[in-house]
Amino acid sequence: MKSDSAPAKGKRPAKAAGPGKTARQTLSREAWIAAARKVLEKHGIGEVKIDRLAKQFKVTRGSFYFHFTSLADLRDGLLQEWRDINCEPFWAMREMQNIDGLQFFTDIVHVWVDEAPFSPLLDLAVRDWSRTSKKLAQEVKDIDDLRIELLTRSFRAMGYPEDESLVRARITYFHQIGQYALSFKEDPAVRRSYQPLFGEVLLGPLVQEPGSAPRPAEIRRGRR
Repeated sequence: MKSDSAPAKGKRPAKAAGPGKTARQTLSREAWIAAARKVLEKHGIGEVKIDRLAKQFKVTRGSFYFHFTSLADLRDGLLQEWRDINCEPFWAMREMQNIDGLQFFTDIVHVWVDEAPFSPLLDLAVRDWSRTSKKLAQEVKDIDDLRIELLTRSFRAMGYPEDESLVRARITYFHQIGQYALSFKEDPAVRRSYQPLFGEVLLGPLVQEPGSAPRPAEIRRGRR
């Protein structure tokens, strides 16, 4: 008598799904966008290609088209991620009223510094991408203008005149973008040691951060 567990005659036992098949079953649109983002940040938009990503995932092109209609659709997904994490926090701040200048300035800076979820690498990659697209170049300009507008508002609320507020806002913003563009790295302890000087230079004579030590200029004046 044959065992009930024996396979039927002429039929082979089912094989376990291989790595490629598992990937096709579990890959999501978000996974494709995340992988494309890494390529974008490291190599630029020109290297974001369907075949490259499919090879990385060890799947066929058909898996890609299950989630996207075209490469342009994937690129739109990348730009939407940039808008959500690098632009939306600043658009939300634009709606704020009756601001405290120093607190507003601090909130703006923390969006960049905390990187939660702001991504400097994604910002730089999209900026570089915009050199190939007039439409995207305008969108990048709009967010640059917004960030500078917000910084200008913070300095105006601190008591600075309009023209000086704009100049201080530009210096602050260009300083931040410059650090990203240069991939500037520095020991955290050294960076903290410079904070009083950065505060003096960026915030100027009208504002001192609560609880901070006397500014270097004040110390120098006290020694005279």
